[in-house]
Amino acid sequence: MIRFKKTMIILILFMNAYNYMKKLFSKPKSTKDYGKTLIGLRSEASIERVNKPLKPGRARTLGYKAKTGYSIIRVKIKKGGRKRRPFHGASRKPSKSGLTGFVTTKSLQLIAEERAYRKYPNLEVINSYWVGEDGVSKWFEVIMVDPKLPEISGDNKLIGLISHKKRVLRGLTSRGRKMRGLIK
Repeated sequence: MIRFKKTMIILILFMNAYNYMKKLFSKPKSTKDYGKTLIGLRSEASIERVNKPLKPGRARTLGYKAKTGYSIIRVKIKKGGRKRRPFHGASRKPSKSGLTGFVTTKSLQLIAEERAYRKYPNLEVINSYWVGEDGVSKWFEVIMVDPKLPEISGDNKLIGLISHKKRVLRGLTSRGRKMRGLIK
């Protein structure tokens, strides 16, 4: 028991700064702070490149590094079900045409990754994470990398990720693999 306590104390002493950051940013200190960030997010465009991540600890665990070649894209997605396009030329009752109540197999996070990739096609998507939500929208931050830069192409950890082109559209990100049933 004493040995266990000593190891726990040593682990706590040598815990790195990002673990403290993760605890700090995991939950907002108050609802006022969270509300202020949401007000700021609402005023932004639906897809916007930002300088710093809102949750640096979460971004670091998913592969973000604060160096050239890495980008953070904040994407706003409307919540709720999706709508199908209406039929034209066929006479059907609107209630029977199957326009509403359509549930996609894609998650909103995967849709956010795809939209970020379509806006910035020269970058590759590494991963993404949830930032916040209100009654209308959800916000995700997508971590993207420029594979043509020498700093990125020389990184051994990213070679496997950036060798696949259009990996988000092929369902190779973690959210895409979950949609395909590869992650339980």
